[in-house]
Amino acid sequence: MHALHRVLRPLAVLAAVVALTLTGCAAAAPAVPPAAAVPPPDPVTWSACGPGLECGTLEVPQEYTDPDGPRVALAVMRHRATDPQRRIGTLFFNPGGPGVAATDTLRAMPATPGSPGTFGPEVLARFDVVAMDPRGVGASSAVRCRTDAERATAAASTAADPAVPGGAPLPTLLAEARALAEGCAVHRTPAFLASLSTDNVTRDLDRLRTALGEETITYYGISYGTVVGPMYATLFPDRVRQMVLDAPVDTTLWTGDPLEFLDEVAVASERTLDAWFDTCRAEGAAVCPFGDGDPAAAFDALVAGLERSPAPARAVEGLAPAGVVDGAMLLETARGAAGDRTLWPVLTTALATAQQGDGTLAHLLYRNLTVSPFGVPTATQEQHTAVRCADWNTPTDVAAHTTAAERAVEHAPRIGTRAAYSALACAVWPAPNTDRVTAPLTGAGAPPTLVVGGRLDPVTPYSWAERTVDTLDRAVLLTREGVGHGSYGTDVCVDAAVEATLLDTTLPAAGTVCTPPPATTRPGAVPGG
Repeated sequence: MHALHRVLRPLAVLAAVVALTLTGCAAAAPAVPPAAAVPPPDPVTWSACGPGLECGTLEVPQEYTDPDGPRVALAVMRHRATDPQRRIGTLFFNPGGPGVAATDTLRAMPATPGSPGTFGPEVLARFDVVAMDPRGVGASSAVRCRTDAERATAAASTAADPAVPGGAPLPTLLAEARALAEGCAVHRTPAFLASLSTDNVTRDLDRLRTALGEETITYYGISYGTVVGPMYATLFPDRVRQMVLDAPVDTTLWTGDPLEFLDEVAVASERTLDAWFDTCRAEGAAVCPFGDGDPAAAFDALVAGLERSPAPARAVEGLAPAGVVDGAMLLETARGAAGDRTLWPVLTTALATAQQGDGTLAHLLYRNLTVSPFGVPTATQEQHTAVRCADWNTPTDVAAHTTAAERAVEHAPRIGTRAAYSALACAVWPAPNTDRVTAPLTGAGAPPTLVVGGRLDPVTPYSWAERTVDTLDRAVLLTREGVGHGSYGTDVCVDAAVEATLLDTTLPAAGTVCTPPPATTRPGAVPGG
């Protein structure tokens, strides 16, 4: 869930922001298939596909219980170790989502310094870093459920009501969920959709390990990548050299109770938005020129006002078309931006300019920075939905979703409306997955894992990091104070601990805490400063 994913064009977005600012604007766990059941994969044939990058394709069975059946072609990319004389091995990573293309993330990495999950120069020097787009994602037969025209219409729609759970009456939400599910099944067969489970993704990862001739893997996962990692360590514990899980998901909730999962995410997002309000109020109107000392009340009034009369937004070339910003869009924009400390100053300006009738900056953020786990009208969200429907034990009884929606709104009065009914597509999903792994993901037999949890993570709450440590057979918790989804790549203290773990298999002492500089709401502040 990036993280549940990070936009791949952050520098371009921030450059546009600066310009705008300056211008004022349940089955039992199946056994691992025997090695003899699936013939070994062919080695990957690599070809140059960018500066320092090689690309290839790995063919895997659609279902490992049917090795002679349909195949899936997976897109893979490799960045070779820049210091081959000191090369340790291969570092595999998953950047989250689900629905984030790892190959896109690796290609964009030189342009994303300071972003969560961006590998440092010493890691790139000593590892071949390999990205694999999971099945159904990116260049690996990506799931698509809407046409481009339908997606564009949804992105510009002002039909959602921020005061209504799910944004619309339940009959409308059910019709939309069925249309989405049916569209997915039209584009990809139900058998393919049922194969998108995380246990199959980890089997694909092990096939890639074999194809590369590696005996063990080093692994870094962020957000949903922290479901892939424990699954791999549980199915293939003797094939793990070292593992780091950043912004971890509670895997027990992921596989067992998706409605509680979404409730806890809503509460985490509400807390980060509250943290922005608290900081804005504490810093005062001289620093945070929004809300006249009561930013929370001003925000609620602005959402309601824009819902009645949306603000126009100018086009930003290459990043966002012209459009409008209504209350639902502003709420989603604030949810996304409040969860990233580097965007707090930008959020201040977006709210202040929207209050003045100019929605350009808020619209730009809405189009580029809204992320999972709640439904947004993007192709990535379609892939996210397909993977979680293959993994989740989602109730088919709509009444259970209604009860969960009421609970989410009670627990998170602003963000709970966004979480409400966001698992509805999985309740009507046309591709049941009857053999998914549901056993606890303990990683028993694997080396100790480093778990990195952020105290105010908007997507994967800190309690999930604590639970991950408890669930894993052997793990150490590293805590990062402050706001943000994902920690490695954003803080020197965290970076040092993660890189010592990856490079030297030296984990920090249990209970280690990293404390970055405090976030500010001051417009124009240097990100991270």
